[in-house]
Amino acid sequence: MRNLPEHIKHLVAHRTELETLAMRDLFASDPDRFDSFSLRLDTLLFDFSKNRVTSKTIDLLAGLAQAAAVEARRDEMFSGAIINETERRAVLHTALRSFAEAGPVVDGRDVMPDIDAERHRMDTFSGRIRAGDLKGATGKPFRDVVNIGVGGSDLGPAFATAALSPYHDGPRLHFLSNMDGSHVHDMLDGLDPPETLFLVASKSFTTDETMTNAATARSWLADALGEDAVGSHFVALSTNLEAVSGFGIPEDRRFGFWDWVGGRYSLWSVIGLPICLAIGYHRFQDFLAGAASVDKHFQSAPIRENIPFMMALIGIWYRNIWSFASHAVIPYDQRLARFPAYLQQLDMESNGKRVDRTGSLLSHATGPVVWGEPGTNSQHAVFQLLHQGTDIIPVDFLLALRDHESLPEHHDKLAANCFAQAEALMVGRSEAEVRRDLQESGMADEDIAHLVPHKVMPGNRPSNMIIYERLDPRTLGMLIALYEHKVFVQGVIWGINSFDQWGVELGKKLAKEILPMLRGTTSPESRDASTRGLIQAFMEKNR
Repeated sequence: MRNLPEHIKHLVAHRTELETLAMRDLFASDPDRFDSFSLRLDTLLFDFSKNRVTSKTIDLLAGLAQAAAVEARRDEMFSGAIINETERRAVLHTALRSFAEAGPVVDGRDVMPDIDAERHRMDTFSGRIRAGDLKGATGKPFRDVVNIGVGGSDLGPAFATAALSPYHDGPRLHFLSNMDGSHVHDMLDGLDPPETLFLVASKSFTTDETMTNAATARSWLADALGEDAVGSHFVALSTNLEAVSGFGIPEDRRFGFWDWVGGRYSLWSVIGLPICLAIGYHRFQDFLAGAASVDKHFQSAPIRENIPFMMALIGIWYRNIWSFASHAVIPYDQRLARFPAYLQQLDMESNGKRVDRTGSLLSHATGPVVWGEPGTNSQHAVFQLLHQGTDIIPVDFLLALRDHESLPEHHDKLAANCFAQAEALMVGRSEAEVRRDLQESGMADEDIAHLVPHKVMPGNRPSNMIIYERLDPRTLGMLIALYEHKVFVQGVIWGINSFDQWGVELGKKLAKEILPMLRGTTSPESRDASTRGLIQAFMEKNR
């Protein structure tokens, strides 16, 4: 944004024009506002009319995106250009959900034949497990599958598998990610070794959390069934063939992917094998196809008619022009309960950067804090702050128009609450309205004077609404891809690399130094006083 001063100046000036303008007045003056500020894609509707924006705002934001050359950068990404400069990699998660005969070329090689080959292996393997044809060492079919991963190797498949639970007709899926011993202990405690299959998901096959959990699971299985059983009960989703072989996983149980697949974008690859096992490969293809439809829309629709662009530009408007530092995602869909956590990684790991692509310090804000919980639970937990807190936090609401359960009493009330909360954030409750309601209730004037300030809600708090017909595999693919491209657009405008994550490295390095100190094999004298004290406190209770 340092190269876009004129566009920023015009947006800042425009903000002053809107600062005292209430959204409820925008609706009152324009009966067609909903139609003008909403977009459709297949069965999905994106309503952004409840935002502090006018047609002029959208024009200015679109001009910002054009000046930042977002469209050119987008085309580079889809073509296979090296846009992850710090790691010298292409960014081609979009190719993983493409069904084109030919695709982008990386290092002189079309990526599609390799993608198709792995898809075919996923189809065959998941089909044999689901049919009970591929069995464990004792001849029993697998009833339980445990995916062992962390970060993108866990969040994506765990979230998607839970979201698509109405379509589960395969083995039971479990997800092990935390290095905390309680996680692996409690999970293994409920499983039967002869009927359990483990998927070890790690591109490098060296990720500490994943390999620690995998080693414990391996010991648990070998203790019950013997060392020779390991190869029948473990699958590797990795590219490190040497390490996989050393673990005892045979070649036909290894599924690979490529360095142009970022971890937080990897559920479209073999990392999505748990999804295939749960819902079947044909439905996994529907999932891919939904994302591919958004890719096509993102590539072809003009900026003002492009949903990911609009999601991103409204986010830029609030983050950089209004200085709103947080963004809430509230799905009124219980099966999307883990979607906010998934988006936390997608957004905060991608755009939580302090330098631009050249390595220069930024003078503008980048990624917001992303958080959320499902409605209606969140109404009884966090909505107090959303309505009356001192910070203004833009919200994304998500809602399916149809449920899977045919429980209209529940779904009608759910939808009513979702629409009402978005409306309440926008219209608020003025002092005059509160006073009138209290007077009509018969309350004494003295009590009214005391209570009015506490019941006033300023309103004018922005939100987007994403509604879709039903949460099925195709729709889920669409939702994830929309947010992926939103994050991409914002990263380009901020001038950062959204596809590396160097910020997680230092803590890992220091943990390796501290571990032998906790075991008493090295001295903690070189650490700061706080770290030394914490190490000593730990050792007093554990050694």
